[in-house]
Amino acid sequence: MIKKLLIISDNNASSIKLKKILTKILHSKNIIRKNLIIVIGGDGFMLQTLKKYNKSSKIFYGINSGNYGFLMNKFSAKNIIKNLAKAKITKISPLEMKVDNKKKKFLAINEVSVLRQSRQAASISIKKGSKFLIKKLVSDGVLVSTPAGSTAYNLSVYGPILNLNSKKISISPISAFRPRRWRGKIVSDTSKIVIKNLNFKKRPISAVADNYEIRNAKTIYIKVNNQIKFNLLYDKSSSLHKKIKLEQLRKDT
Repeated sequence: MIKKLLIISDNNASSIKLKKILTKILHSKNIIRKNLIIVIGGDGFMLQTLKKYNKSSKIFYGINSGNYGFLMNKFSAKNIIKNLAKAKITKISPLEMKVDNKKKKFLAINEVSVLRQSRQAASISIKKGSKFLIKKLVSDGVLVSTPAGSTAYNLSVYGPILNLNSKKISISPISAFRPRRWRGKIVSDTSKIVIKNLNFKKRPISAVADNYEIRNAKTIYIKVNNQIKFNLLYDKSSSLHKKIKLEQLRKDT
């Protein structure tokens, strides 16, 4: 195996099986790509892997062994060598979340979810910098989404799909109760978003960066960390740009 080529997989049977097949195919092959990590699994496993290596200069080629695999490529035993050589790099930056006065920062490649954690609806305010986007939103929560994540949870709450090169982030309410017709905002990726719990004793909320949750949050600070660039490789036929475009054109049936 080429030393600079690392193949990692999720723990499930299908991922482990694919890893064995791929290792056999690539054994002693001269892979042109440097600092390459092949990630076998679903979107969740890819998100975990990207965060694990966020301080490295690695490039990531995902192979889907899960369900949808929006961030992944389809596996082709016949074309894998050619696909690895010709795959194009897409660079994405994550959101960075801080909660209350805690120093620790959490990365979210898809979205930061602010969710009610009791039977009571959340009562929150949302600011962009020092200006209110909304002074009081009563809802099940709100999502702050990157372009890469705009087709995930964000889309399921009828948030907008963002082009990868839009330099925007989406703020979408979840089941808004008051005001019912507030549909959220699209803001610049240089924006600093502050979400404050207006009634933390009676209406507790949690803040979730992709899959990492902090409960009983009072104030959540969110911004894009443009200092971090994740390098993802995609086959020409399944680029992230193309997948997002297809979602924009897709009609529900």
